[in-house]
Amino acid sequence: MAAAGVVVNAVTALLFWSGRNTDLNIRGAFLHMAADAGVSLDPAISLLIAAVVAAGTLGLLRRSVDLALDAVPEGVDLPGVRSFLGALSGVIAIHDLHVWAMSTTETALTVHLVKLDGDIDDDWLARVAQELHD
Repeated sequence: MAAAGVVVNAVTALLFWSGRNTDLNIRGAFLHMAADAGVSLDPAISLLIAAVVAAGTLGLLRRSVDLALDAVPEGVDLPGVRSFLGALSGVIAIHDLHVWAMSTTETALTVHLVKLDGDIDDDWLARVAQELHD
C-alpha cells in the first residue's frame, strides 16, 4: 500500500509540475502532493527492510530447524560417508549410520560396522575417525 501511495502521490505531483510557477494554488497542490509522496516513502522503505530481514531469516530458520531435528548437517555427504565406511578393509556390512550436528560447529556420527574377522582395535578406530574427520 505504501508503494501505491508513493506512485499515486508522485504522479499527481507531476500533473501539477507545469503550473507550479504560475499559479499559487497549483504550487500549493504540487508541494502538498510531493510532500505526501515523500512521506509515503518511509513505510515503503520499512517494507523493503522487512523483506530483506525476512529473506535473511529464512536461511537461519531452516538451519535452526535442521539442528533441532538432528538432520544431517550441510556439507556432510552421507552417501559418501556410507561408501567410505563400506570400503574399509574387512568391513562387510554397515548398520544404523546416523550423522547429526551436536552444535553449529561439532558433528557426531554413530554407526555399527560388521567386520569379517570381528577384530576392531583402538588404533583402527582412531584411524577411521581421523579419516572421517578429514
